[in-house]
Amino acid sequence: MRESVQAEVMMSFLVSEELAFRIPVELRYDAQDPYAVRLTFHLPGDAPVTWAFGRELLLDGINKPCGDGDVHIAPTDPEELSDVHIRLQVGGDRALFRVGAAPLVAFLDRTDRLVPMGQERAMGDFEENLERALDRILAGENAG
Repeated sequence: MRESVQAEVMMSFLVSEELAFRIPVELRYDAQDPYAVRLTFHLPGDAPVTWAFGRELLLDGINKPCGDGDVHIAPTDPEELSDVHIRLQVGGDRALFRVGAAPLVAFLDRTDRLVPMGQERAMGDFEENLERALDRILAGENAG
C-alpha cells in the first residue's frame, strides 16, 4: 500500500503589491501523520522551508477564509473556485502565497483516497506515533 502522496505546484510569492515571483512548492501527505499536510517552499537563494498544518485547514481554506495563529488560508474569490491565498506568519514576519485551487483540490483528492477525511483515527499506528512524537518533543524541551 502506498504510504504518502506528493505533488509539486507553482505558487506566486507575493512580496508586495508590485512584486511577486513564482516558486516551486512541494505538497506532501503521509499516512503515518494523517491529520497533516506539509508544504516545502523552494525560495531562490535560501534553503527549502517546510510548513506543516492540518489537512482539513487546507481543504476548508479553498472555499472560505480560515485559520488561526500562524497559518491563514482563504479563497481570493469566495464566489467561485479560482485562486487561494496562503499566509504564513512567524512573529512579525509574514509571507503571502497565491496558488490555483485546482492543483490543491487534486492533491487533497489523492490524500482522501489514501486516508479518507474523517478516518484518520482509524490509521493503525497513529496513537503510537503520536505518543512517540510527544515523547521526543518533551525530551527535547527537558534537555534544552
